[in-house]
Amino acid sequence: MTKSKYVLTEKQIFKRIKEGRGSGRLSKYKPWLYVNEVPSEGRSQRVYSHLTGRIHHVLSDLEFAVFLLLDYDSAITDIREQFPLNRDDTLNISKEGQLWHPSQAGVNLVMSSDFLVNSSSKIQPKFAIQAKYSKDLKDPRTVEKLEIERRYWQLKKIPWFLVTEKEINRVVVSNIEWLYGVKGYFDELITNELLLTFEHVSAYFFQHPERRVVDLCKGYDKAYQQELGQSLYDIRLMCAARLITFDMRLPFHSLKAKDIVFRSISLLGEHNDVAS
Repeated sequence: MTKSKYVLTEKQIFKRIKEGRGSGRLSKYKPWLYVNEVPSEGRSQRVYSHLTGRIHHVLSDLEFAVFLLLDYDSAITDIREQFPLNRDDTLNISKEGQLWHPSQAGVNLVMSSDFLVNSSSKIQPKFAIQAKYSKDLKDPRTVEKLEIERRYWQLKKIPWFLVTEKEINRVVVSNIEWLYGVKGYFDELITNELLLTFEHVSAYFFQHPERRVVDLCKGYDKAYQQELGQSLYDIRLMCAARLITFDMRLPFHSLKAKDIVFRSISLLGEHNDVAS
């Protein structure tokens, strides 16, 4: 029987530790697992985050949804995915609690949490997340592994959360995915040209509070003789830059003008504050 390419030897584990897997912050962080190194459930994805300035590796649709929610949250200051747990600690926890420690081909695996997150919150400046589909919680071995992970973070005095698809608001995720396509432009997002457009669009929307946003954008494009869809794209830029806010629990394409909140901004004033 051939050995699975996903099974690590002790030598390979040592090599990953030596190359800095699981260490670093923001753009310097290296996850323990990359998408090409493990089998995954759903769509493995490599996704860029402007917050960290690097590509993140998520191993399922559920992980991707959690990542989007974290990346869009302005209170989050760092996201480290596929974060490895100290193997000596997990082995001790397993032994003391008489819990099954994951292993393959006689090698004790390095366990990992899907996310280790830092935030600006004084109440919860750091927390860990494991994303699991609810159907997987019926597997006793999965539950046992989660218990080791829970005790690990309890030992470190860091809050740990188990998230399933039942905790994910699909409308929120859909809105974030729609906005996410423009976040890569964040470095040059808030230009004087965009701020000028912001002033014109906000005035136009204020005149028609009961009309749907998508219909207003069509009307705006026609009125200003620009390509159809341009103003909707500009709205996405403004939302990504937090110049415009709305209740993320509501589908964007069903919103009316009165549901959109335009920040009070001066073309000559808060430009630098917004861009920072």
